[in-house]
Amino acid sequence: MKDKRSFFERLTGSIRADEDMDTEPAPVAAKGKVSARERERALPAEEEAVGEEGELTVDVYQTPDDVVIKTIVAGVRPEDLDIAITRDMVTIKGARQEAREVTEGDYFHRELYWGSFSRTILLPQEVDVEGADAGERYGLLTIKLPKLDKSRQTKLKVKSS
Repeated sequence: MKDKRSFFERLTGSIRADEDMDTEPAPVAAKGKVSARERERALPAEEEAVGEEGELTVDVYQTPDDVVIKTIVAGVRPEDLDIAITRDMVTIKGARQEAREVTEGDYFHRELYWGSFSRTILLPQEVDVEGADAGERYGLLTIKLPKLDKSRQTKLKVKSS
């Protein structure tokens, strides 16, 4: 069964208040520290998590001319991001690759998300796909999507033959 929790909920181990409390919360020792054995029981094994995708958190807002999407993609090279845009939807995909410098048993605390992620955003209005622009600075991805002006009119002259 696929885990339907959001990226943030999976990352922090939190659950929605409206969900049933059937699942046991992750164990927490005194002063917020979790032993390696408790962490192994609380977190899914890496093999079980294969195919699971994280979900990006986003801010979506508008300016008079654009729809703007911002998301954190720290640790991902810009060339490893895949952004697909249609007139009414944007999908952002990528992956954070973990450098295996530390063995699993040497961690005291792990919260960073490593692996593939994606997010599909339905846009509040149609945008000009050709005029879209994306930039990344200090791990913040900003996508600007020019709004289509549906009220713009043009006069068409009829030519006689």
